[in-house]
Amino acid sequence: MDVGIVGKPNVGKSTFYNACTLGAAEVASYPFTTIDSNIGKAFVTAPCPCKELDVKCNPQHSKCIDGTRLIPTGIIDVAGLVPEAHTGRGLGNKFLDDIRRAEVLIHIIDASGKTDEEGRPTENHDPLSDVHFLEKEIDAWFYDKLSQKWKKISRRVSSEHLDLHKLLAEKFNIVTEEDILKALHKTQFDPEKPDMWTAEQLKEFSTELRKITKPIVIAANKADIAPEENIEALKEIGAVPTSAEAELALRRAEDHGLVKYVPGEAHFEISGNITDAQKKALQKIQHYLDLHGSTGIQDCLNFAVFDILNRIVVYPVENEHHYTDSFGNVFPDAYLMHKGDTAHDLAYKIHTDLGETFIYAVNGRTHMRIKGDYELQHGDIIRIVAAAR
Repeated sequence: MDVGIVGKPNVGKSTFYNACTLGAAEVASYPFTTIDSNIGKAFVTAPCPCKELDVKCNPQHSKCIDGTRLIPTGIIDVAGLVPEAHTGRGLGNKFLDDIRRAEVLIHIIDASGKTDEEGRPTENHDPLSDVHFLEKEIDAWFYDKLSQKWKKISRRVSSEHLDLHKLLAEKFNIVTEEDILKALHKTQFDPEKPDMWTAEQLKEFSTELRKITKPIVIAANKADIAPEENIEALKEIGAVPTSAEAELALRRAEDHGLVKYVPGEAHFEISGNITDAQKKALQKIQHYLDLHGSTGIQDCLNFAVFDILNRIVVYPVENEHHYTDSFGNVFPDAYLMHKGDTAHDLAYKIHTDLGETFIYAVNGRTHMRIKGDYELQHGDIIRIVAAAR
């Protein structure tokens, strides 16, 4: 699962990416700093059962900070987008191809209004206009991709009595049959006569497909220097105020042992020797946290994964009494699963052999046996029992 970081140039996308990953994406105040997509690992956060059950955990693929578990997910910092990108302007075609793999997009907006629609320095630019421009570009890209093949596809559906959703999923490989069926249900256009659809209907259908397959979370970045009226206007459309620079500074300070900081929290603790300049900078960051409750970066990631993509966290163990794997590691793994997934789905997620030989599962909290069709809940501790091969 990948989260795409998108937006016009010079709005803080690479800073946002670095804040999530502590990566080394180049950051500069000129357009198209990012030419090739940066691909890395970010982390969403959830309560770890270790604190609830008073045990010390040993995460094998992430870490736990004072009872907050960091669960890895993929993240892509995509090259900046400019108006008319779908026609090839700027790095448009590359951008649009790069977002294919992302399941959800976080659109970074410069809430300060200090960059124009091309990403160049300016004053008093309306950040709301950037929200609509990016949606328009991706919608236009979807429409262009569909319209290139639509005539041939629609004729085959009508003449050969084929299923539109199956043929379209085969030819348009960034969407699934389920996605197409959802868009058809939403638009109510006749799937048996696509050759009768108008261009406007095809545009509406492609927009619905984009909304389903590339949902967008808006990050009102540079909130620390943005006018309050800009922040309020963006919050009205569901944007999350963020300061990627503040988050990156805290992550780096934590990495160097200068502060103790749990991503997403409203405070940090100075734990190392700092200079007067560093103290002043940290005081400024704390003031921002006092006003907004967090830097907003972790909020964006968590909202995108848990609320938009409907994921939950499940902790598989091999010993439900000690919460360990076969090596004695306590709560070694945390898996991101879909809401609605079952215990049997978890078995397949862990390993195909485990899914194929699945017998039953055990709830790690109640120690009760559960069936394969048990619907997993956020924070579940699950042991899988399978037949020996």
